[in-house]
Amino acid sequence: MLLNYTVLGKGPALVVLHGLFGSLDNWLTLGRQWAGLNTVYLVDQRNHGRSPHDPRIDFPAMAADLQELFAREGIRQASVLGHSMGGKTAMRFALDYPELTASLIVADMAPKTYPSGHDLIFEALAALELPSLQSREDAEEKMTTLITDPGVRLFLLKNLTRNKDGSFRWKMNLDAIRAGYPYILEKIDADFPYSGPVCFIRGSRSAYVEDRDWPEIIRLFPQATLITLPDAGHWLHADQPAAFAAAVQDFLGRVG
Repeated sequence: MLLNYTVLGKGPALVVLHGLFGSLDNWLTLGRQWAGLNTVYLVDQRNHGRSPHDPRIDFPAMAADLQELFAREGIRQASVLGHSMGGKTAMRFALDYPELTASLIVADMAPKTYPSGHDLIFEALAALELPSLQSREDAEEKMTTLITDPGVRLFLLKNLTRNKDGSFRWKMNLDAIRAGYPYILEKIDADFPYSGPVCFIRGSRSAYVEDRDWPEIIRLFPQATLITLPDAGHWLHADQPAAFAAAVQDFLGRVG
C-alpha cells in the first residue's frame, strides 16, 4: 500500500507513526525539531489521514506497508518511533524486519492485549450525520454529550474534511477502523526477539505501560530501557512535548 508521508530534514532516518484516529499532522511540530539532525518521515498509517483505505487493518499489514515505504524511498535502515497504535506497528515492524530497524522507540504502549476503551468514541463518531452538518462547531456540539473532553473532541474532528460541494466526510476509514478494532487491541508476539536498541517512554499519569508489563517487554526486546515522563498522560508528546522531544533526541544520539 502506498502510504502518504512527509519528509523533513537531513541525516539518519527516523520514521514516526501516529496513534489511533491520528495522522502525521499531529507530529509536524516535533518532526521539525528532530529534522535538525535526522531525515524524519512522518507517516499516515492505512485508513488514517491521507493514506489509502483498505478493509484490512492489523499490525502485520501495517508493518508490511512500512516495509514498502522503505523500499520506495530507498531507506536501508531507520529508527522507528510509534505512539499508542503506532507503537504496536513499530514493534511489529522491528520484529518482522529487524534488518531495516536501526532502533525502536515506543511511546506509551506495551506489546500486550488491551481491553476495549474507545466504545464511546466510536459511538460518538458514528452518531454524527455528516450530510446534515453545517460546520465543525456543529459537529463538536453534537459530540459533547458522549465526549466531554474538549481536547479529545478537537483531536477527533481533525479527521473531518469537506467535499467539493461543501459537505463533510471523514478522511479516515471509520468503518474499517471500527471493524478492525479487535485486531488493534491484540498483543504483539514473536518467536525471536528484536535485539537492537529500544526505548520505551511512558507517562507517569498513564496506565498503558505498567511495571508488570516489563518481563514481556524484555522477552521481546532484551535491550529495552524505560523512561517515565513526569506529569504526562497517554498523550505524553502533547502533555510534555519538550521533555519527550529531548528523550527521543538523547536516545537517538546515544545509539548513533
